[in-house]
Amino acid sequence: MLPTSTPPLQSEEALLTRIRKQQLVESVEHMSPIYLEGMKRILTVSADTELISAPAYYHAAIHAPSLNTFGSAISIIQDELGHAHIAYRLLRDLGVDTEKLIFEREPRQFKYPYAFDVPLDSWVELVVANAFYDRAGYTLLGDVYQSTTFGPWKRALVKVDKEETFHLRHGEQNMRKINKTPEGHAELQRAVDWMFLLTVEWFGLPDDMKKHSEQLAYGFKGHSNDELRQIWMSTAVPFCQELALTIPAHYEESQQKYVLDCTFPAHFDAQAKHWLLADSSCTWQDVMKRWKARGPKNDEFVGMIQRGKKEMLRQLEQTL
Repeated sequence: MLPTSTPPLQSEEALLTRIRKQQLVESVEHMSPIYLEGMKRILTVSADTELISAPAYYHAAIHAPSLNTFGSAISIIQDELGHAHIAYRLLRDLGVDTEKLIFEREPRQFKYPYAFDVPLDSWVELVVANAFYDRAGYTLLGDVYQSTTFGPWKRALVKVDKEETFHLRHGEQNMRKINKTPEGHAELQRAVDWMFLLTVEWFGLPDDMKKHSEQLAYGFKGHSNDELRQIWMSTAVPFCQELALTIPAHYEESQQKYVLDCTFPAHFDAQAKHWLLADSSCTWQDVMKRWKARGPKNDEFVGMIQRGKKEMLRQLEQTL
């Protein structure tokens, strides 16, 4: 029987006293109701993101140019499933029915970055995803690892942090190889044209629109969305410049930060993998509508995750 209830919780005052003493929160008994719900929320996003990356990456891994490169892609997929398992296990320890969470939710109810709903259709797009998306994962989870007050997650992220480093280095190294020919450079540019801004979007709403302030107040993470966006750009932009790839961003000395050279937020045509940058009418409310509606591969990728259990249940019904 999976746990579906939780022990008595702490008061807000007791929780904050523990955090002020720099004592880690080790179990549900140390949490207040707000802390518990906030931790469930951030863990669900992390778990769903790691889980859905598996079918998203496999969709492109089948286009690997050799057996060795296919093996490296499968190794990354295996890591991502392991990371998902860690987050779902922590959720189960917090009283969440993870079987129901994974196998009974509708595809649109999953909480992961919109970028994974847009198919990666080539080896080039896969390695750009490693260099961009896994860099985003490394940025986010590295921040959680350094800052989180939830002890079990902090310890689990030691392994995750090292593996995410491998994933983004895999992307960088392969992009450098591909970039050695004019044809390869052109392929990379086509992928970067649509994937760069999707990763800028990855970090969520700007700080002045952020709803869940407990993530910083309770030490779930150490930096805000906009700060994390800057951290990602601080390595992604120089890397693209190293490869002479054109991106709509640069470091602005007068502001001491990275800025975008295009309209943002912006409308995105997921089917064509094309940003409608000439249309300046897009608002963050429009972006949120797109996120909630999900993208073209949402049903298929979630279906791949849920298919095995559904088939097993159908077979059991037939034998009864």
